[in-house]
Amino acid sequence: MSDEIEDKPQPLVEHLMELRTRLIWSLAAFFVAFIVCFFFAKHLFNLLVIPYKWAVVWAHLDVAKAELIYTAPQEFFFTQVKVAMFSAMVIAFPVIAAQIYKFVAPGLYKNERQAFLPFLVASPILFLMGAALVYFFFTPMVMWFFLAMQQAPGDGDVAISLMPKVSEYLSLIMSLVFAFGLVFQLPVVTTLLARVGIIDSKWLAEKRKYFIVVAFIVAAVLTPPDPMSQIGLALPTIILYEVSIYAARLVERDRAKAAEAASTELAERD
Repeated sequence: MSDEIEDKPQPLVEHLMELRTRLIWSLAAFFVAFIVCFFFAKHLFNLLVIPYKWAVVWAHLDVAKAELIYTAPQEFFFTQVKVAMFSAMVIAFPVIAAQIYKFVAPGLYKNERQAFLPFLVASPILFLMGAALVYFFFTPMVMWFFLAMQQAPGDGDVAISLMPKVSEYLSLIMSLVFAFGLVFQLPVVTTLLARVGIIDSKWLAEKRKYFIVVAFIVAAVLTPPDPMSQIGLALPTIILYEVSIYAARLVERDRAKAAEAASTELAERD
């Protein structure tokens, strides 16, 4: 009886009221975080510009001359709004995730709750790991690649210089963060599927060659249209797939140990 759902069935109206409460808490957390982040939007954007400065240094250019521009009067304002929304979503995510868990937890068995909680913690950590990879390595590398394409004047050639717009730079770094953050959820998703018995490590290993092709296709869709971004996303995805295979094997090993322990206990009772 320990695995039975403890909560009594609730009418539809009570479910809707519970959903409304969780949505209100989630939106309130996001709104408060947005107000705070918008107040510091310029400072947050300056933090996002640091990888661009690193790329300028890698390209052996003068950091003092590095600049971002905006060509419409309202462009930088809306860029700050996007920065505030992006930061608010990151800050409010623990509250939103907790509200989601509180809404679905009454419908889960005790063992399902115990299995779900570790993944609820691991998911934001893996997302932040993907975002950190983008911030500290991938964005500087991509911007260095673009900066290296500049053309100096001379021998009849005109000067061709990179002058990124604030909105386009933000779109680039946000798209990379979301792409890498989603890809880093792969071990979580595959481990959950393996735990419920939908997939296993053998199936994942057999589908490896197909996944490699899919990884490059997904990277081409999620990243900007340049080979550096696509290869940079595809390679970590393939590595994470190998990690997922190993995680599925650990799940299968734990399941086999649990089954063996249960059979031993049953034999002792008999």
